[in-house]
Amino acid sequence: MKLVRYGHKGREKPGLVDAQGRLRDLSAHCATIGWEELSPAGQKRLRRIDPATLPLVKGKPRLGVPFTGISKIIGVGLNYRLHAIETGAAIPAEPVLFMKATTAINGPFDEIILPRGSVKTDWEAELGLVIGRTTRYVSEQQALDHLAGYVTFHDVSERDFQKNRGGSWDKGKGCDTFAPIGPWLVTRDEVPDPQALRVWCEVNGEKRQDSNTADMIFPVAFLVSYISQFMTLNPGDVICTGTPSGVGMGMQPPQFLKPGDVVRLGVEGLGEQRQKVVAG
Repeated sequence: MKLVRYGHKGREKPGLVDAQGRLRDLSAHCATIGWEELSPAGQKRLRRIDPATLPLVKGKPRLGVPFTGISKIIGVGLNYRLHAIETGAAIPAEPVLFMKATTAINGPFDEIILPRGSVKTDWEAELGLVIGRTTRYVSEQQALDHLAGYVTFHDVSERDFQKNRGGSWDKGKGCDTFAPIGPWLVTRDEVPDPQALRVWCEVNGEKRQDSNTADMIFPVAFLVSYISQFMTLNPGDVICTGTPSGVGMGMQPPQFLKPGDVVRLGVEGLGEQRQKVVAG
């Protein structure tokens, strides 16, 4: 299934995208796409619905974040070999973790707002993992069973805040609008191998990132298991799994986002995002 939420910001309705790519309304069956719908039982209930019986949604409404109930976003840094190399960092022995503020959550086509004082806001296309049930100390072998599905995730990052303002990376990761999610949540059964997905990004029509999740240092199942050793993962929590090479910080000379820029990005099978960059 491809689950969505559509409509004006703060008033989104639940929906799904059918096999023909058409948006259909789920409002008669659920109030939103939340913890219940992300759970194994909730997904089973939704799968029993024949999409052909759902009303088609007219026009092209705004798509919001495809689910609610996100209590935290856990980022993984330096998780692609070539990205670690381009930044001059050592290949990490264990995953590098950071947190993104939930106030950074943004729709996949909503504007990216540059924070005040920003001089180095960067793009990072990523595979996002969505937790489907309470997860603590899960084994790597069972980890994927705890996922509701996958999303395209944009880990927008202000490098000067991240690198030069002291403390953790969080200052450069949690600015408002810095976590676009969607356009869809693709349920786990539709992604047979999360380590074989193309990840790409364009800025103003020019290709910046074009890689594959096969380049991850720490694969998806390991990340879910590893993170669950340190904190409880709730339904709706998101793990953004790291970005491949091709970020602005790694270019020679470095290039960063400015007002008027347009970013397009996607993950194979999970849909594309598009954001215009505006001044804060």
